[in-house]
Amino acid sequence: MSTPAPRALSALLLALALGLTGCASSFPADPNGTLDRVTGGTLRVGLSPNEDWADMTDAGEASGIEVELVEEFADTLDADVTWVEGGEEKLFTDLAAGRLDMVIGGLTDTTPWTDKAAITQPFDQVTTSEGKTVKHVMAAAMGENAFLVELEQFLLKQETAP
Repeated sequence: MSTPAPRALSALLLALALGLTGCASSFPADPNGTLDRVTGGTLRVGLSPNEDWADMTDAGEASGIEVELVEEFADTLDADVTWVEGGEEKLFTDLAAGRLDMVIGGLTDTTPWTDKAAITQPFDQVTTSEGKTVKHVMAAAMGENAFLVELEQFLLKQETAP
């Protein structure tokens, strides 16, 4: 014979599980609809020049390791890329204000911009001439979790992943 407490607990757990099942369809969510807007549309990327990682030519063409990754990511979303070159402060301000979808430029996992952006897991790491390991990341708009998950899943599949 079961006691009322285990039955009540079972009912509570069942109700909780059913409630979470209904919620699961909306997670991860993009409050501003970034992934939906970018898919089949335009990916707006801030580029802070940084040697081999991301740069703009005199002719206005983006180049570098991260540029290639972003273009491949955009292809998976059937999106065109619009590049916006600038300094990190301006780019991260624009990212936080929703004028950009991501920022690249040789960012590392020690970036000071974590209060203005969602930082990806490291997708590459290099060892400096001083023997220090530096892990590279990208930045996306904070709170746009479906977009961030899509980006991180893409980066995890790349050969540069640490």
